[in-house]
Amino acid sequence: MRLLLRLLAPLLGLALAAAGVLLVIEVVAAWVRPATGSGLLVPWPEWRGTLGNLSWDEYPVPAIAVAVAVVGLLLLLIGLLARRSDVVLAAPAEEMTVTTSPRVLARLVGRRVRAGEDAASAAVTASRRRVAVTAQGWADPDPQLRESIAAGVEELLDELPLQQRPRVTVRVVERRYP
Repeated sequence: MRLLLRLLAPLLGLALAAAGVLLVIEVVAAWVRPATGSGLLVPWPEWRGTLGNLSWDEYPVPAIAVAVAVVGLLLLLIGLLARRSDVVLAAPAEEMTVTTSPRVLARLVGRRVRAGEDAASAAVTASRRRVAVTAQGWADPDPQLRESIAAGVEELLDELPLQQRPRVTVRVVERRYP
C-alpha cells in the first residue's frame, strides 16, 4: 500500500499543480483582455451555459457524484492502510514510547547472521510480527545451518527489549556461484 501511496501522491500533486497553473493563466488572461469575455484555454461561457441547464436529478450529475465519492473513499482507505508499522520496544518509563523501524530490525538480524561463519550471505525482511531470513551457506545447505541461524536470530531477539516478539522463519538456499 505504501508503494501505491508513493505513486499516487506525485500524480495528484501534479494534477493540482496543473490546475493551479491553468487558473493563474485564465486569471491573467481575464485581467489583460477583459473585453473578450471568454477564457484563453478553457471555454468558460459555454461550460457555464451547459452547467446552468443541468439539474441535480439529471443523468451525469448523480453518476459523477458517486464516482467522486468512491474515489475519495479509495484514497482514504489507501491512506489509512499505508501507515508505517513500527516495531515497539519496551520503554524505560511509562511516559515514554520507544519504537524502531522494521528496517533497523532487519539490519540488526542481517548483521548477526552474516557475522556467523556458517552463512555466506543473508537477506532479511522484518515487520512487527515476523522476521524472515533467507541465507546462503558456504557449502551445500544442511539442516544444521538452518538451526544455527535460527538460534542466532532467537538469541538476538532475546537481547532486544521488544514488547512483542516476532515469529522467526529461516530459509536456507543453495549458494549460487558466478
